[in-house]
Amino acid sequence: MTMDLQEVQAQLKAMKLDGWLLYDFQGLNPIARKLLGLQDAMLTRRWFCWIPAHGPMTLLCHSIERQGFEQLPAPSVLFSSWEEMQAGLERLLRGSSRVAMEYSPQCYIPYVSRVDGGTLELVRSLGKTVVSSADLVQYFEARWSREQLQTHLQASRLLMDVLFETFDQVREATGNRIHLTEYELQQSMCQRYRDRGLESSSPPIVAVNRNSGNPHYEPSPEGSAPIRPGDLLLIDFWAKLSQPHAVYADYTWVAFLGESIPAEIVRVWDVVKEARDRTLEFVRSKTGSRTAVRGWEVDGVARQVISRAGFGQYFIHRTGHSIGESDHGNGANMDGLETRDERLLIPRTCFSIEPGIYLPDFGIRSELNVYLGEEELLVTGDPIQQEIRKI
Repeated sequence: MTMDLQEVQAQLKAMKLDGWLLYDFQGLNPIARKLLGLQDAMLTRRWFCWIPAHGPMTLLCHSIERQGFEQLPAPSVLFSSWEEMQAGLERLLRGSSRVAMEYSPQCYIPYVSRVDGGTLELVRSLGKTVVSSADLVQYFEARWSREQLQTHLQASRLLMDVLFETFDQVREATGNRIHLTEYELQQSMCQRYRDRGLESSSPPIVAVNRNSGNPHYEPSPEGSAPIRPGDLLLIDFWAKLSQPHAVYADYTWVAFLGESIPAEIVRVWDVVKEARDRTLEFVRSKTGSRTAVRGWEVDGVARQVISRAGFGQYFIHRTGHSIGESDHGNGANMDGLETRDERLLIPRTCFSIEPGIYLPDFGIRSELNVYLGEEELLVTGDPIQQEIRKI
C-alpha cells in the first residue's frame, strides 16, 4: 500500500465518513490500484477493498484471484458467483452510512469519476450514501514527498537547459539559413531529454505562427511548418527524471525570431502575462493568509483578466492542472471552465498556472509551476519568462 491505514482513518473521521470503498474492474479505476500498490497485479474480476473509519481493512475478491492481493495487509472475503459478491458487499458495509468512492456528482471532476454507474446503483441499493472521494484521493495520491520535490526541481533545471539549447539551435539555423521544421526541432528536444536522463509521456509541443493557436498542436514528420525569421515560436515542454516515483515539471515559453515583434503579439503577451501573474499573486495571498481556496476560484482570476481585455472567447482551456508522477495528476485543477473543481488547494501539492489566448493567426501561452509547501509557496521553472524572447 502507498497509504498508511491510521492516516486514512484519521482523514475519514475528520470528513465524517464511515469508510472508503475502493473498487476496480480490469483497470477502470487506476486510482484504487495505485493507492493499494496493485498496478502490476493480474486482476480480471471485480474486487472491493473496504477501509472503515474504525476497524480493520477488508478485501472482497474472486476466489481465483486471491493471490493477486497477497501483498495487501487485509483479510479476504471470497466469492465465486455474483450473488455471493453482492452478499459479501452487504456484509462488508453493514453498519455504515456515508461511503466514499471514486465518483463525482454530475461528473464535475471527471478525473476521479472512475466507478461505473451500475456499481454505484448497487452500493446505493444497500442503503448507502455515496460521497466523492476526490479530497481523499488528492490527500493520499497527489501530495509529494520531500524526495519527489527534489526530483521536480532537478527536472526543472534540466528542462531549462534543454529550452535554452533549443533556442540556440533555432538561432543557428535561422542565422545560417539551415532548413529546420517544427518536427525536427521537437525531435532534437526529445534527444536532449534522453541525454539528460529525462522521460516524458509525450513529446513537447513546438508550434510556429498559426499552429501556436492550437493548444494541443502535434507536429508531424510530414507537413510540419518550417521555422523561419519573422516567426512566432511556442514551446510547451514537460518531463520527469527517469527514476521510480519522480514527478513532472511542465513549462511553456514563447519566442519571436527577429528584433521587431508585431504590436498585436506584444499586446496579447502582455494580457497573458498579467493573467499569469495576478493568478499567482492570488494564490500567494490566499495561502499566505491561510485562507482556503478552491481550484475553480484560481481559474476565475486568470479568466477575469483575459475577459476584461476582450479576449475571453479565446481562452479555451482551464488555467492549470495538477502535477504528479503523471504530468496531469490527481490533485486539484485550476478549473472553473471545463469542470468546476471544488477541491481545496492543500500543502505538498503542485499545479501549473498557464493562461493562454488562441487567435486565428497565432496563440500565446505562458506556464509556470507552483508547489505549495507546508509553510511556503515555491514557483519553479527559473527563470520565469518576463517578456517574449527574441531569437
